[in-house]
Amino acid sequence: MSVTPPGPSFKRVPPRTWPALAWCVGSALTFLFRFRLPGEAQPAQQGVLFFRWDGMAVLALATVAAFAGSRRLERRPLSGLFLVLLASAGASTTLSVAEIPLLQFVAADVAVYVIAASRPRRTGLAALSLALGTLAGYLLTRLAFGWVVGTSAELTVALTAVVAWLLGDAAHQSRRHAEQLRAHAAEQAVTAERLRIARELHDMVAHSIGIIALQSGAARRVIGTQPERARGALGEIETASRETLSGLRRMLGALRTPEPGKAAEAAPLDPGLGLADVDRLAKTTTAAGVRVDVRWLGELRPIPPEIDVSAYRIIQEAVTNVVRHAGTRSCRVTVDSRDDALAIEILDGGPGREEGAGAGRNAAGDGGTGYGLLGMRERVGLLHGEFTAHPRPEGGFRVAARLPVPAGVR
Repeated sequence: MSVTPPGPSFKRVPPRTWPALAWCVGSALTFLFRFRLPGEAQPAQQGVLFFRWDGMAVLALATVAAFAGSRRLERRPLSGLFLVLLASAGASTTLSVAEIPLLQFVAADVAVYVIAASRPRRTGLAALSLALGTLAGYLLTRLAFGWVVGTSAELTVALTAVVAWLLGDAAHQSRRHAEQLRAHAAEQAVTAERLRIARELHDMVAHSIGIIALQSGAARRVIGTQPERARGALGEIETASRETLSGLRRMLGALRTPEPGKAAEAAPLDPGLGLADVDRLAKTTTAAGVRVDVRWLGELRPIPPEIDVSAYRIIQEAVTNVVRHAGTRSCRVTVDSRDDALAIEILDGGPGREEGAGAGRNAAGDGGTGYGLLGMRERVGLLHGEFTAHPRPEGGFRVAARLPVPAGVR
C-alpha cells in the first residue's frame, strides 16, 4: 500500500521527508540555543555533554536512527515511528534536561501526523499511543533512578503529539470523504448515462417498431392486388430496420465505453438527429399510413445540441404513440421558435378522453408502464422546461413542451 502525502500542498514531497526535515530543524535550533544570542544574559539551554565527543557520538547515532525511521514510515509506519522516538529519547540524554524537549520531539510529532493522515485510524491511534508511551516511559525511567523530571514540560510535549494526531486524522477523514464523493459522482454519471441510453433506445425502437407494424400490415393487405405498393411498404420496413440496427450498434458501443466516469460528458448517441429531421420523420410516418402535418412558426435559429435532440425525441415519441394508439389517421406537429424558448405541440384527433387517446393512451404506449410520458417529462425537466400531456375536450390528445433557450444563444 503506497502512502499518499497528507495534504494537497505536499503532493510532490514523499512523506518520509518531513520527519527527517523536522529532525534537522530541531537539531539546528538545539545547537543554536547552546550559545548566548543577542539580548540574552546566558544561553537558553545548557548541556554538559553536548560538545564532548561522546555527546556528539550519541547525537550522530540519534540522527541516523531518525533518518532510518523516516525512511521506514512508508512500508512499516509503526516501526519507523519507534526509531524516531528512540532518536528523540537518545538525543535528550546529552542535553542535561529532565524531559524530552519539544525540539527533539517535533520529528516524532510530524511522523504521528503522517501516519494518522495516510493510514487507517487504528494505525494512527497506535502511533499516538506509542508516542505518549515513550514520553511516559522516559519520565518513569528517570523517576526509577531518583532523577528530577520535567513533568509540566513533558505534558506540553504530549499535547503536541495529540494535536498532531488530531490534525492528521482530520486530513485522513477529509480525503476519505473526497474519495467517497468522487466515487458517488462517478456512479451517478454512469447511472445518468444508462438512463440516457435507455431513453434513446426506447424512443428509437418504439418509433421504428410502430412504423414497421403499420407498413407490414399495409403490405399484407395489398400484396395480392397491388404488388408495387406492397413492395414500397417492404422497402420502408427494410429501411426502418437498418436504421434501428445501426442505432442499436451505437448504443451498445456506448455501453462498452471503457471509461464510465466520462459517460455523462459524452456527445448524444445520435448527434445527427434534431429538428432538421422532423420533416423526414413526418414523411416516413405519413408513408406508414398516419399523416403528419408539420407547422413551423417563428425563425428557427441555432440552438444547443441537447435542446435540438430532446425536441426531436419528444416529437418522435408523441408521433409514435399517435401511430400505435390514437386510432386516428392524422396528427399535427407545431414547432414555435420564440425569443426565449422553443415550444412544441403535438395534437391528434383520436377517440377522446374517455378512451385515453393519442400520446397519453395506455400511459404513453408502454403497456401501462408510463415510460413514454415519463421519458418526455424527464427530458424537459433536465432542460428546466415545462411539459403537459392531457386529453382534449373536443377529442384526441395534446402533448406540449416548452424548452427555454439560454440567453447566450438567442
